[in-house]
Amino acid sequence: VQLQASGGGLVQAGGSLRLSCAASGRTFSSYDMGWFRQAPGKEREFVARISWSGGRSYYGDPVKGRFTISRDNAKNTVYLQMNSLKPEDTAVYYCAADRTPRRFTSNYASTDEYGYWGQGTQVTVSS
Repeated sequence: VQLQASGGGLVQAGGSLRLSCAASGRTFSSYDMGWFRQAPGKEREFVARISWSGGRSYYGDPVKGRFTISRDNAKNTVYLQMNSLKPEDTAVYYCAADRTPRRFTSNYASTDEYGYWGQGTQVTVSS
């Protein structure tokens, strides 16, 4: 699975952005997908995950109620809708695919659970 993230940019606090992650490979629909972010000098942080069917989603505490993850398996794309953005959301955002298809894990916030990563897209939120 190869991943290409896009949609980042500069936005004012309180604004919105939608990130997209396009995947190549016919097996995209079999993988749980996640979004992570990494700010300068900080570790990569879990943002959200969606199951391969789209039926389950999980969020990191800092983004609950503001971000929504979704997917369109027909388009091989996963999305991250980000609303009510804050300056602390500034980071490079990465999409990732689980290392194994159709696998449930309770450790979904760990980068170790993901075997494929996109190149990242910069999100900058100004105050």
